[in-house]
Amino acid sequence: MAGCCGPLAAFLFEYDTPRIVLIRSRKVGLMSRAVQLLILAYVIGWVFVWKKGYQEMDSVVSSVTTKAKGVAMTNSSYIGSRVWDAADYVIPVQAESSLFIMTNMIITKNQTQSVCPEIPDETTMCESDASCTPGSVSTHSNGVATGKCVWYNRTVKTCEVAAWCPVEHDLKVPKPAVLRASENFTILVKNNILYPKFNFSKRNILVTINSTYLKSCIHDAETDPLCPIFRVGKIVASAGHSFEDMAVTGGIMGIQISWDCNLDRAAAHCLPKYSFRRLDTRDVEHTVAPGYNFRFAKYFNDLAGSEYRTLIKAYGIRFDVIVFGKAGKFGIIPTMINIGSGLALLGVGTVLCDIIVLHCMKKRYYYREKKYKYVEDYEKGLHSETDQ
Repeated sequence: MAGCCGPLAAFLFEYDTPRIVLIRSRKVGLMSRAVQLLILAYVIGWVFVWKKGYQEMDSVVSSVTTKAKGVAMTNSSYIGSRVWDAADYVIPVQAESSLFIMTNMIITKNQTQSVCPEIPDETTMCESDASCTPGSVSTHSNGVATGKCVWYNRTVKTCEVAAWCPVEHDLKVPKPAVLRASENFTILVKNNILYPKFNFSKRNILVTINSTYLKSCIHDAETDPLCPIFRVGKIVASAGHSFEDMAVTGGIMGIQISWDCNLDRAAAHCLPKYSFRRLDTRDVEHTVAPGYNFRFAKYFNDLAGSEYRTLIKAYGIRFDVIVFGKAGKFGIIPTMINIGSGLALLGVGTVLCDIIVLHCMKKRYYYREKKYKYVEDYEKGLHSETDQ
Protein backbone atom coordinates (compact mmCIF):
# COMPACT_ATOMS: atom_id res chain seq x y z
CA MET A 1 0.00 0.00 0.00
CA ALA A 2 2.85 2.36 0.93
CA GLY A 3 4.45 1.63 -2.45
CA CYS A 4 1.32 2.93 -4.21
CA CYS A 5 0.93 6.03 -2.02
CA GLY A 6 4.40 7.37 -2.87
CA PRO A 7 3.80 8.00 -6.60
CA LEU A 8 0.26 9.20 -5.87
CA ALA A 9 1.52 11.74 -3.30
CA ALA A 10 4.23 12.88 -5.73
CA PHE A 11 1.56 13.42 -8.40
CA LEU A 12 -0.74 15.34 -6.07
CA PHE A 13 1.74 17.41 -4.06
CA GLU A 14 4.56 18.15 -6.52
CA TYR A 15 4.73 20.73 -9.31
CA ASP A 16 7.40 21.01 -12.01
CA THR A 17 8.17 24.22 -13.89
CA PRO A 18 10.36 24.51 -17.01
CA ARG A 19 13.97 25.51 -16.50
CA ILE A 20 16.16 26.85 -19.30
CA VAL A 21 19.61 25.28 -19.45
CA LEU A 22 22.12 26.46 -22.04
CA ILE A 23 24.26 23.51 -23.12
CA ARG A 24 27.46 24.56 -24.84
CA SER A 25 28.08 21.51 -26.97
CA ARG A 26 28.63 21.23 -30.72
CA LYS A 27 27.05 17.81 -30.84
CA VAL A 28 23.90 18.86 -28.98
CA GLY A 29 23.66 22.17 -30.83
CA LEU A 30 23.95 20.57 -34.26
CA MET A 31 21.42 17.92 -33.33
CA SER A 32 18.95 20.59 -32.18
CA ARG A 33 19.35 22.63 -35.37
CA ALA A 34 19.03 19.52 -37.54
CA VAL A 35 15.69 18.63 -35.88
CA GLN A 36 14.44 22.20 -36.31
CA LEU A 37 15.49 22.26 -39.97
CA LEU A 38 13.69 18.97 -40.62
CA ILE A 39 10.51 20.32 -39.04
CA LEU A 40 10.75 23.59 -40.99
CA ALA A 41 11.38 21.66 -44.23
CA TYR A 42 8.29 19.54 -43.55
CA VAL A 43 6.07 22.52 -42.71
CA ILE A 44 7.26 24.79 -45.52
CA GLY A 45 8.10 22.22 -48.21
CA TRP A 46 5.42 19.58 -47.72
CA VAL A 47 2.53 21.33 -45.94
CA PHE A 48 2.64 24.76 -47.60
CA VAL A 49 4.38 24.28 -50.97
CA TRP A 50 3.44 20.73 -52.01
CA LYS A 51 0.09 20.30 -50.26
CA LYS A 52 -0.81 24.00 -50.43
CA GLY A 53 -1.84 24.11 -46.80
CA TYR A 54 -2.56 27.83 -47.10
CA GLN A 55 -5.58 27.16 -49.33
CA GLU A 56 -9.23 26.36 -48.74
CA MET A 57 -10.38 23.38 -50.83
CA ASP A 58 -13.59 22.57 -52.68
CA SER A 59 -14.79 19.53 -54.66
CA VAL A 60 -16.07 19.71 -58.23
CA VAL A 61 -19.75 19.69 -59.22
CA SER A 62 -20.21 18.53 -62.80
CA SER A 63 -22.66 17.91 -65.63
CA VAL A 64 -21.88 15.94 -68.81
CA THR A 65 -23.51 15.50 -72.21
CA THR A 66 -22.21 13.37 -75.08
CA LYS A 67 -22.78 13.08 -78.82
CA ALA A 68 -21.54 10.40 -81.23
CA LYS A 69 -20.97 10.79 -84.96
CA GLY A 70 -20.01 8.39 -87.73
CA VAL A 71 -21.49 6.36 -90.58
CA ALA A 72 -20.76 2.72 -91.43
CA MET A 73 -21.94 0.27 -94.09
CA THR A 74 -22.40 -3.48 -93.51
CA ASN A 75 -23.12 -6.30 -95.92
CA SER A 76 -23.78 -9.64 -94.19
CA SER A 77 -25.78 -12.70 -95.15
CA TYR A 78 -28.53 -12.32 -92.54
CA ILE A 79 -28.75 -8.50 -92.37
CA GLY A 80 -28.04 -7.65 -95.97
CA SER A 81 -26.58 -4.37 -97.19
CA ARG A 82 -27.26 -1.57 -94.74
CA VAL A 83 -26.00 1.88 -93.80
CA TRP A 84 -25.75 2.69 -90.08
CA ASP A 85 -25.78 6.19 -88.59
CA ALA A 86 -25.85 7.51 -85.01
CA ALA A 87 -29.62 7.02 -84.71
CA ASP A 88 -29.10 3.27 -85.31
CA TYR A 89 -26.11 2.44 -83.10
CA VAL A 90 -26.44 4.91 -80.17
CA ILE A 91 -28.82 3.37 -77.61
CA PRO A 92 -30.51 5.18 -75.93
CA VAL A 93 -30.19 8.49 -77.73
CA GLN A 94 -29.42 10.36 -74.47
CA ALA A 95 -28.13 9.04 -71.15
CA GLU A 96 -26.67 10.65 -68.04
CA SER A 97 -22.86 10.87 -68.21
CA SER A 98 -22.64 7.82 -70.46
CA LEU A 99 -22.97 6.71 -74.07
CA PHE A 100 -23.51 3.26 -75.58
CA ILE A 101 -22.27 2.50 -79.11
CA MET A 102 -23.35 -0.81 -80.64
CA THR A 103 -20.45 -2.67 -82.27
CA ASN A 104 -21.93 -6.14 -82.80
CA MET A 105 -25.38 -7.70 -82.89
CA ILE A 106 -27.58 -10.76 -83.33
CA ILE A 107 -30.80 -9.87 -85.18
CA THR A 108 -33.95 -12.00 -85.21
CA LYS A 109 -36.37 -10.59 -87.80
CA ASN A 110 -40.15 -10.82 -88.18
CA GLN A 111 -41.05 -12.37 -84.84
CA THR A 112 -44.76 -12.88 -84.11
CA GLN A 113 -46.75 -14.08 -81.09
CA SER A 114 -47.08 -17.81 -81.87
CA VAL A 115 -45.87 -21.30 -80.90
CA CYS A 116 -42.53 -22.72 -82.05
CA PRO A 117 -39.76 -25.13 -80.92
CA GLU A 118 -37.17 -23.97 -78.38
CA ILE A 119 -33.46 -23.68 -79.20
CA PRO A 120 -31.81 -27.09 -78.57
CA ASP A 121 -29.83 -27.42 -75.34
CA GLU A 122 -29.61 -29.83 -72.38
CA THR A 123 -32.88 -28.59 -70.84
CA THR A 124 -35.06 -28.25 -73.97
CA MET A 125 -34.32 -31.40 -76.01
CA CYS A 126 -36.92 -34.13 -75.67
CA GLU A 127 -38.02 -37.55 -76.99
CA SER A 128 -41.78 -37.30 -76.39
CA ASP A 129 -44.48 -35.02 -74.91
CA ALA A 130 -43.84 -36.64 -71.50
CA SER A 131 -40.48 -34.82 -71.38
CA CYS A 132 -42.17 -31.39 -71.61
CA THR A 133 -44.13 -29.92 -68.68
CA PRO A 134 -47.03 -27.68 -69.80
CA GLY A 135 -46.81 -24.12 -68.41
CA SER A 136 -43.22 -24.47 -67.23
CA VAL A 137 -40.86 -21.50 -67.52
CA SER A 138 -37.17 -21.51 -66.66
CA THR A 139 -34.74 -18.63 -66.30
CA HIS A 140 -33.41 -19.14 -69.80
CA SER A 141 -36.68 -19.98 -71.54
CA ASN A 142 -37.79 -18.01 -74.56
CA GLY A 143 -41.45 -18.65 -73.75
CA VAL A 144 -44.01 -20.78 -71.88
CA ALA A 145 -43.94 -24.54 -72.60
CA THR A 146 -47.07 -25.97 -74.28
CA GLY A 147 -46.26 -29.56 -73.27
CA LYS A 148 -45.58 -30.77 -76.81
CA CYS A 149 -42.33 -32.23 -78.13
CA VAL A 150 -41.84 -31.11 -81.75
CA TRP A 151 -39.15 -31.25 -84.40
CA TYR A 152 -36.70 -28.35 -84.26
CA ASN A 153 -35.08 -29.65 -87.44
CA ARG A 154 -34.90 -33.04 -89.08
CA THR A 155 -32.54 -34.45 -86.47
CA VAL A 156 -33.47 -32.88 -83.11
CA LYS A 157 -36.70 -32.52 -81.15
CA THR A 158 -37.30 -29.78 -78.55
CA CYS A 159 -40.17 -28.68 -76.32
CA GLU A 160 -42.62 -26.31 -77.95
CA VAL A 161 -43.18 -22.85 -76.39
CA ALA A 162 -45.65 -20.02 -76.77
CA ALA A 163 -43.37 -17.07 -77.48
CA TRP A 164 -42.21 -14.50 -80.00
CA CYS A 165 -41.41 -16.85 -82.87
CA PRO A 166 -39.03 -17.79 -84.31
CA VAL A 167 -37.07 -17.67 -81.06
CA GLU A 168 -33.66 -16.03 -80.93
CA HIS A 169 -30.62 -18.18 -81.68
CA ASP A 170 -27.76 -16.43 -79.89
CA LEU A 171 -25.33 -19.31 -79.35
CA LYS A 172 -22.78 -17.89 -81.79
CA VAL A 173 -21.64 -14.27 -81.67
CA PRO A 174 -20.56 -12.82 -85.05
CA LYS A 175 -16.80 -12.53 -85.32
CA PRO A 176 -15.36 -10.18 -86.47
CA ALA A 177 -17.86 -7.65 -85.16
CA VAL A 178 -20.57 -6.54 -87.59
CA LEU A 179 -19.93 -2.84 -86.91
CA ARG A 180 -16.15 -3.04 -86.65
CA ALA A 181 -16.08 0.24 -88.64
CA SER A 182 -17.29 1.94 -85.43
CA GLU A 183 -13.60 2.14 -84.52
CA ASN A 184 -13.55 5.40 -86.50
CA PHE A 185 -16.68 6.90 -84.92
CA THR A 186 -16.14 9.99 -82.77
CA ILE A 187 -17.54 11.10 -79.43
CA LEU A 188 -17.96 14.74 -78.41
CA VAL A 189 -17.92 15.21 -74.63
CA LYS A 190 -19.32 18.47 -73.25
CA ASN A 191 -18.52 19.00 -69.57
CA ASN A 192 -19.49 21.92 -67.35
CA ILE A 193 -17.95 22.18 -63.88
CA LEU A 194 -18.58 24.36 -60.84
CA TYR A 195 -16.70 24.99 -57.61
CA PRO A 196 -19.55 26.45 -55.51
CA LYS A 197 -17.41 27.62 -52.58
CA PHE A 198 -15.43 29.92 -54.90
CA ASN A 199 -18.27 30.63 -57.37
CA PHE A 200 -16.01 29.42 -60.18
CA SER A 201 -17.38 27.69 -63.29
CA LYS A 202 -15.86 26.51 -66.53
CA ARG A 203 -16.44 24.10 -69.43
CA ASN A 204 -14.11 21.79 -71.30
CA ILE A 205 -14.89 23.52 -74.60
CA LEU A 206 -12.61 26.46 -73.86
CA VAL A 207 -13.17 30.06 -74.93
CA THR A 208 -10.18 29.71 -77.27
CA ILE A 209 -11.93 26.92 -79.23
CA ASN A 210 -14.00 28.04 -82.23
CA SER A 211 -16.48 26.07 -84.35
CA THR A 212 -14.00 25.59 -87.22
CA TYR A 213 -11.45 23.99 -84.91
CA LEU A 214 -14.11 21.86 -83.20
CA LYS A 215 -15.23 20.35 -86.52
CA SER A 216 -11.73 19.15 -87.41
CA CYS A 217 -9.87 18.31 -84.17
CA ILE A 218 -9.38 14.84 -82.70
CA HIS A 219 -8.05 14.42 -79.17
CA ASP A 220 -4.42 13.38 -78.88
CA ALA A 221 -2.57 13.35 -75.57
CA GLU A 222 0.59 14.77 -77.13
CA THR A 223 -0.46 16.97 -80.06
CA ASP A 224 -3.97 18.11 -79.11
CA PRO A 225 -4.71 17.36 -75.43
CA LEU A 226 -7.55 19.90 -75.06
CA CYS A 227 -9.74 18.74 -77.97
CA PRO A 228 -13.03 17.32 -76.52
CA ILE A 229 -13.66 15.01 -79.51
CA PHE A 230 -12.43 11.42 -79.12
CA ARG A 231 -12.02 8.65 -81.68
CA VAL A 232 -13.54 5.40 -80.37
CA GLY A 233 -10.66 3.14 -81.42
CA LYS A 234 -8.09 5.47 -79.89
CA ILE A 235 -9.94 5.53 -76.54
CA VAL A 236 -9.73 1.74 -76.33
CA ALA A 237 -6.09 1.70 -77.47
CA SER A 238 -5.15 4.37 -74.91
CA ALA A 239 -6.48 2.08 -72.19
CA GLY A 240 -4.20 -0.72 -73.43
CA HIS A 241 -6.83 -2.93 -75.13
CA SER A 242 -7.62 -4.14 -78.64
CA PHE A 243 -10.70 -2.60 -80.25
CA GLU A 244 -11.22 -5.61 -82.55
CA ASP A 245 -11.47 -7.96 -79.56
CA MET A 246 -13.59 -5.59 -77.47
CA ALA A 247 -16.03 -4.90 -80.32
CA VAL A 248 -17.06 -8.59 -80.55
CA THR A 249 -18.54 -9.01 -77.04
CA GLY A 250 -18.54 -5.39 -75.83
CA GLY A 251 -17.24 -3.79 -72.68
CA ILE A 252 -17.24 -0.66 -70.53
CA MET A 253 -14.75 2.17 -70.97
CA GLY A 254 -14.17 5.10 -68.65
CA ILE A 255 -13.40 8.58 -69.98
CA GLN A 256 -11.88 10.32 -66.94
CA ILE A 257 -11.75 14.12 -66.76
CA SER A 258 -9.62 15.62 -64.01
CA TRP A 259 -10.09 19.25 -62.95
CA ASP A 260 -7.39 20.09 -60.39
CA CYS A 261 -7.27 23.88 -60.24
CA ASN A 262 -5.19 26.40 -58.31
CA LEU A 263 -7.51 29.40 -58.21
CA ASP A 264 -4.77 31.67 -56.88
CA ARG A 265 -3.57 31.66 -60.48
CA ALA A 266 -5.44 32.95 -63.55
CA ALA A 267 -8.55 31.01 -64.62
CA ALA A 268 -6.85 30.19 -67.95
CA HIS A 269 -4.55 27.78 -66.09
CA CYS A 270 -7.52 25.66 -64.92
CA LEU A 271 -7.64 23.03 -67.69
CA PRO A 272 -9.13 19.53 -68.00
CA LYS A 273 -6.90 16.46 -68.20
CA TYR A 274 -8.25 13.36 -69.96
CA SER A 275 -7.39 9.74 -69.30
CA PHE A 276 -8.96 6.40 -70.25
CA ARG A 277 -9.33 2.98 -68.66
CA ARG A 278 -11.40 -0.15 -69.09
CA LEU A 279 -13.92 -0.53 -66.26
CA ASP A 280 -15.31 -4.03 -66.78
CA THR A 281 -13.09 -6.88 -65.62
CA ARG A 282 -11.45 -8.74 -68.45
CA ASP A 283 -9.75 -11.95 -67.32
CA VAL A 284 -8.40 -13.99 -70.21
CA GLU A 285 -8.62 -17.20 -68.17
CA HIS A 286 -12.23 -16.57 -67.11
CA THR A 287 -14.44 -16.16 -70.18
CA VAL A 288 -17.94 -16.77 -68.72
CA ALA A 289 -20.38 -13.98 -69.69
CA PRO A 290 -17.74 -11.59 -71.03
CA GLY A 291 -18.31 -8.07 -72.26
CA TYR A 292 -21.49 -6.01 -72.27
CA ASN A 293 -24.78 -6.67 -74.08
CA PHE A 294 -28.54 -6.23 -73.82
CA ARG A 295 -31.66 -6.78 -75.94
CA PHE A 296 -34.20 -4.40 -77.39
CA ALA A 297 -36.94 -4.72 -80.01
CA LYS A 298 -38.46 -2.64 -82.77
CA TYR A 299 -42.21 -3.18 -83.24
CA PHE A 300 -44.38 -2.65 -86.30
CA ASN A 301 -47.73 -3.73 -87.81
CA ASP A 302 -48.48 -4.90 -91.33
CA LEU A 303 -51.45 -3.72 -93.40
CA ALA A 304 -53.64 -6.46 -91.91
CA GLY A 305 -52.91 -5.20 -88.39
CA SER A 306 -50.72 -8.14 -87.36
CA GLU A 307 -47.95 -7.20 -84.92
CA TYR A 308 -44.32 -8.03 -85.71
CA ARG A 309 -41.04 -7.19 -84.12
CA THR A 310 -37.34 -7.32 -84.87
CA LEU A 311 -35.33 -8.45 -81.83
CA ILE A 312 -31.77 -7.17 -81.55
CA LYS A 313 -29.21 -8.49 -79.09
CA ALA A 314 -26.77 -5.57 -79.01
CA TYR A 315 -23.11 -5.92 -78.09
CA GLY A 316 -21.14 -2.74 -77.72
CA ILE A 317 -19.04 -0.37 -75.67
CA ARG A 318 -20.53 1.79 -72.95
CA PHE A 319 -18.52 4.93 -72.32
CA ASP A 320 -18.87 6.31 -68.80
CA VAL A 321 -17.64 9.88 -68.35
CA ILE A 322 -16.17 10.26 -64.85
CA VAL A 323 -15.40 13.80 -63.66
CA PHE A 324 -13.36 14.46 -60.53
CA GLY A 325 -11.10 17.13 -59.13
CA LYS A 326 -10.59 19.76 -56.47
CA ALA A 327 -9.79 23.45 -56.39
CA GLY A 328 -7.83 25.48 -53.86
CA LYS A 329 -7.73 29.18 -53.03
CA PHE A 330 -5.90 31.15 -50.34
CA GLY A 331 -7.73 31.25 -47.00
CA ILE A 332 -6.61 32.86 -43.75
CA ILE A 333 -8.10 30.11 -41.54
CA PRO A 334 -6.17 27.10 -43.01
CA THR A 335 -3.04 29.29 -43.16
CA MET A 336 -3.22 30.13 -39.43
CA ILE A 337 -4.05 26.54 -38.50
CA ASN A 338 -1.02 25.18 -40.35
CA ILE A 339 1.29 27.90 -38.96
CA GLY A 340 0.11 26.98 -35.45
CA SER A 341 0.69 23.32 -36.17
CA GLY A 342 4.22 24.13 -37.36
CA LEU A 343 5.02 26.06 -34.17
CA ALA A 344 3.66 23.17 -32.12
CA LEU A 345 5.95 20.79 -34.01
CA LEU A 346 8.95 22.98 -33.14
CA GLY A 347 7.98 22.47 -29.50
CA VAL A 348 7.90 18.73 -30.11
CA GLY A 349 11.43 19.05 -31.51
CA THR A 350 12.59 20.54 -28.21
CA VAL A 351 11.05 17.64 -26.31
CA LEU A 352 12.78 15.17 -28.65
CA CYS A 353 16.16 16.82 -28.09
CA ASP A 354 15.60 16.73 -24.29
CA ILE A 355 14.87 13.01 -24.44
CA ILE A 356 18.09 12.34 -26.37
CA VAL A 357 20.22 14.59 -24.13
CA LEU A 358 18.82 13.34 -20.82
CA HIS A 359 18.46 9.64 -21.62
CA CYS A 360 20.71 8.63 -24.52
CA MET A 361 24.00 10.59 -24.33
CA LYS A 362 27.06 9.59 -22.29
CA LYS A 363 26.86 12.71 -20.12
CA ARG A 364 23.14 12.27 -19.47
CA TYR A 365 23.55 12.22 -15.67
CA TYR A 366 25.53 15.46 -15.75
CA TYR A 367 22.96 17.15 -18.00
CA ARG A 368 20.11 15.82 -15.88
CA GLU A 369 21.70 17.30 -12.77
CA LYS A 370 21.88 20.72 -14.47
CA LYS A 371 18.37 20.42 -15.93
CA TYR A 372 16.48 19.60 -12.71
CA LYS A 373 16.61 21.36 -9.36
CA TYR A 374 14.65 19.98 -6.44
CA VAL A 375 13.16 22.49 -3.97
CA GLU A 376 11.44 21.53 -0.71
CA ASP A 377 8.24 23.22 0.43
CA TYR A 378 9.14 26.68 1.79
CA GLU A 379 6.52 26.56 4.55
CA LYS A 380 7.71 23.13 5.64
CA GLY A 381 11.24 24.48 5.94
CA LEU A 382 10.08 27.37 8.17
CA HIS A 383 8.26 24.97 10.51
CA SER A 384 11.41 22.84 10.84
CA GLU A 385 13.52 25.90 11.85
CA THR A 386 10.86 27.01 14.40
CA ASP A 387 10.83 23.59 16.04
CA GLN A 388 14.56 23.77 16.51
